[in-house]
Amino acid sequence: MARSTAQRVSTVLRDRIEGGVLPPGTQLSEEALGQDLGVSRNTLREAFRLLVHDNLVEHQLNRGVFVRSPGPADVADIYRLRAALELAGVRAAGQAPRALREAVTAAVAEAEWAADDGDWPAVASADLRFHRALAGLSGSPRIDTTMDRLLAELRLAFHAMPSPRGFHQPFLIRNRTIERFLAEERYHRAEAELTTYLDDARQLIVDTMLENRP
Repeated sequence: MARSTAQRVSTVLRDRIEGGVLPPGTQLSEEALGQDLGVSRNTLREAFRLLVHDNLVEHQLNRGVFVRSPGPADVADIYRLRAALELAGVRAAGQAPRALREAVTAAVAEAEWAADDGDWPAVASADLRFHRALAGLSGSPRIDTTMDRLLAELRLAFHAMPSPRGFHQPFLIRNRTIERFLAEERYHRAEAELTTYLDDARQLIVDTMLENRP
């Protein structure tokens, strides 16, 4: 029971990280979170261990537990694995159930609506759902679980970008392009566009991180 509670708590914290509520460098207070989530310190510590395993938090000696700040090497590795999983989804799109294909379209629409409202944190969240949906076209629960971990870690990397709008807005059009290629069953075009897309996004984030190093 304690283990399942710790997993539930880790999922709550992972969702907060992915939603941008807990940015890099945030200290996770056992006392405050224990009161907020109604769990013991031991349960929180087990949840923290799970999040350390997912590269989302780190324990700093004599200081406490903090949300991680990914570096350029982390981003390069995340995108390497993302490319493998998302491209596999695109290749499986022709055989994917309708509900999985509709999830791709819905995520694109959600990002566009959020952009119209000027809600760029919501755009970032919808963008992550779009990429999770692309990988989800494979129909693999293990891929879904891996993407959940990767995209929460990626959300931390997004904080390195000085302008959320400047970063996300150009990719909104490219999301729609990929979605249209899939709807038109032009799978090779979707795969080629996604490959370039991921390369461009990775390079943009890595370059920004390197430029802003102290």
